[in-house]
Amino acid sequence: MAVNLSVPDAGNLHPVPGIRLGVAEAGIRKANRKDLTVVLIEPGASVAGVFTQNRFCAAPVQVCREHLGLGGIRAMVINTGNANAGTGEDGLARARATCVALARRLDLAPGQILPFSTGVIMEPLPLERIEAGLPAALADARPDNWLRAAQAIMTTDTVPKAFSRRIVIDGAPVTITGISKGAGMIRPNMATMLGFMGCDAKVDPGLLRQLALELAEGSFNRITVDGDTSTNDSFVVIATNQAAHATITSLDSPAGQALKGAMLEVARRLAQAIVRDGEGATKFITVQVERGKTAEECRKVAYAIAHSPLVKTAFFASDPNLGRILAAVGYAGIADLDPNTLDLYLDDVHVAIHGGRNPAYREEDGQRVMKQSEITVRVVLGRGSASDTVWTCDLSHEYVSINADYRS
Repeated sequence: MAVNLSVPDAGNLHPVPGIRLGVAEAGIRKANRKDLTVVLIEPGASVAGVFTQNRFCAAPVQVCREHLGLGGIRAMVINTGNANAGTGEDGLARARATCVALARRLDLAPGQILPFSTGVIMEPLPLERIEAGLPAALADARPDNWLRAAQAIMTTDTVPKAFSRRIVIDGAPVTITGISKGAGMIRPNMATMLGFMGCDAKVDPGLLRQLALELAEGSFNRITVDGDTSTNDSFVVIATNQAAHATITSLDSPAGQALKGAMLEVARRLAQAIVRDGEGATKFITVQVERGKTAEECRKVAYAIAHSPLVKTAFFASDPNLGRILAAVGYAGIADLDPNTLDLYLDDVHVAIHGGRNPAYREEDGQRVMKQSEITVRVVLGRGSASDTVWTCDLSHEYVSINADYRS
């Protein structure tokens, strides 16, 4: 079960002017489940995306990159049950044919469509099922369908992930709503997660790519479940430009800061929801590294801890075998690290001081923290003023079972 994460209340998910969403049961992999989503975007909107750095990226990722370069995006089509990755030229042809099928029904050019897929790798995309499901998805399209869309993009997720915020910019109301999916094969390196966020703010089209990159860097690029970077990771930001404020031309302006701050809050909640719903997760863990020379080295150390199977299984067992954390710090790749300057904390418990066990540390204090469902690991490197944070989860028996049985 997800760690302190519940099904969103549809009433708290605000429609974004200029965006409609529709879902359908297309039988892409399994019957009787929502697995096809369309997102319809009104003219005048700007769209930007950030995608996986996995060189073996999926066909829809390749097509999305091509189409975003053309501009004028008006719709997206998302299927679950099949990743259309590891499918070669045939996969590219099927991804493009999906765009053609939706474009014909909307009287658009295929280049105005973005395709997304998630699911099993190395299986042909069932194009005929997607085409057959499009009429129902289009008929279902409504502005208030964010929760249904969040449900329809799930794979091994146990809870749909959706969050919303409303702010005021220059006296004008602005709505931000986003959805995401992901539970396993999660270490977004952007640039098997998908994230989609819409707002009605007026944003200069040339600025939206930068905004998407900064949002991804501060949220989805700070999470890991199992250290695997998916072939299909995608994060898309839509600005419909329908709000009544002046166009934002700089993220450093007061309006730009207000918008970015609110969108980053939603993006982080979406990213953290993926970790909370990590396959088999029982604990949500914040890894905070402080007083490093650079943020990059802090992030290296944080990910070394967050990726360690030994650390993650110790958290699952509530076993304060905390030397595993120090070992992960040691192999993180910081060549000139002096262990004698390092301190380690579990929440409020000071575990290690100057690279060794704190004489005041008691095993029962460590175990008290380890039994919690939410834990903060704080590493103080003692070599600078930089810091960074990563969010992860524990590694349980159920993670193995889920992934062993995934295709059955």
